[in-house]
Amino acid sequence: MALFLSTFEKPIDKKARVSVPPQFRAALGNQEFKGIVAYPSFINPAVEASGYDRILQLSESIETFDPFSEERDAFATAILAECQQLPFDTEGRVVLSKRLMEIAGLEDKVIFVGKGRTFELWQPERFAEHQAAARELALANRGRLRLDPTRAPAMARPAAPASAATAADPSDGGEGA
Repeated sequence: MALFLSTFEKPIDKKARVSVPPQFRAALGNQEFKGIVAYPSFINPAVEASGYDRILQLSESIETFDPFSEERDAFATAILAECQQLPFDTEGRVVLSKRLMEIAGLEDKVIFVGKGRTFELWQPERFAEHQAAARELALANRGRLRLDPTRAPAMARPAAPASAATAADPSDGGEGA
C-alpha cells in the first residue's frame, strides 16, 4: 500500500492540469489504475486522494454493513459516489474537475499534503492556517501518540559478529582458534 509523505506546492495550468509530485506517483507503484482517486475530504476544506487500492479497501469496509442499511448507503454515497478517477497523462499530470477545484478553493496553485495512506489537495493559504492549527493541536496532545510495537514493521538486525571468546568456547561446539 502507498505511503504519502511530505508537502509540495504545484502550479495549476489553464486547462486545470497539475503535476502530481513524483514521490507520490512512485508511492503508487504498480496499482491497477494509473492515476489517483480523489473525493471531498470529510473533515477539511480540501480534496482527499489516494491510489485505487485504498478505495478498494474503503469499498470492502462499506460492504461489511447491512446491504440495506442507511449507514452503508450514506458511506457509499458520501465516499464512493464522490470519487473521481484522475488518470496520469504522459507527464504525470492529472486534470482537476471544476467540482474538485471548487471544493478546495483552488485557482492557480495547489498544495499536495502527504497524510500517510492518503494525501490532500489544498489551497495554499487555507493550508497554511490549517497547518498552524494542526501543529498546535498535535503539540497539545503529543503525550497521546504511541507507537504500537505489535504493528511496527520488524526491524532487521545485523547478525552479531562472533567474538573470539564465543568462537573458542568448546561447550558450544566451537573449535577454537
